[in-house]
Amino acid sequence: MPKIRILLIEDNRILRDGITAMINGQKDVTVAAVCDGRDDTVSKARTAKPQVVLIDLGLESQNSLDVVQLLKKEFPDIKIIGMGVNPAQPDIMEFVQAGVEGFILKNATLEEVIKTIRAVADGERVLPPLMTGSLFFQVAEHALLKGKRNLKSAVRMTEREKEVIALIVEGMSNKQIGDNLNIATFTVKSHVHNILEKLALQSRLQIAMHARNEK
Repeated sequence: MPKIRILLIEDNRILRDGITAMINGQKDVTVAAVCDGRDDTVSKARTAKPQVVLIDLGLESQNSLDVVQLLKKEFPDIKIIGMGVNPAQPDIMEFVQAGVEGFILKNATLEEVIKTIRAVADGERVLPPLMTGSLFFQVAEHALLKGKRNLKSAVRMTEREKEVIALIVEGMSNKQIGDNLNIATFTVKSHVHNILEKLALQSRLQIAMHARNEK
């Protein structure tokens, strides 16, 4: 089975070498390339063809948010994980909106790091439990400041997720939704999971009620 290829962006050489050594000690992940976030980032990504990018959100050599936005513009399908996160970091929402799919706290264990990489590579969005509440508080606060009426307008949904929501409102099961959209049932389950995470909800019924309230 092919290993998950990773581009590591870290401008501290000691950390970069240490993280690389730990990741390369795993059977299913490998650091395909490293860089410090300077101008070679895009060329490194183009050459290494990583599925996942690990980026220090506190880069000193570059603005980490700018690097994330540049990578997402050039490689929209690439998965990005922000490292070295403080749960109270005020700009987390900006990174979420820029397309970061996962976050790793400063005190994360190696096991947690590898688990996050695997999950994000598999299409999941990973927010540490300590961060989840504050994240959605910030999204709500941002929506209010912008004069928006609801969370859905502040949280980005893919077109497919919007289609799934519409069919959930109609009362369809995962299998029925899969048949309707011509996708596998497990793919529908993944979309439902992502919708629940994005909207900070806990059930399909809550998704349906949320959608109806927004009409």
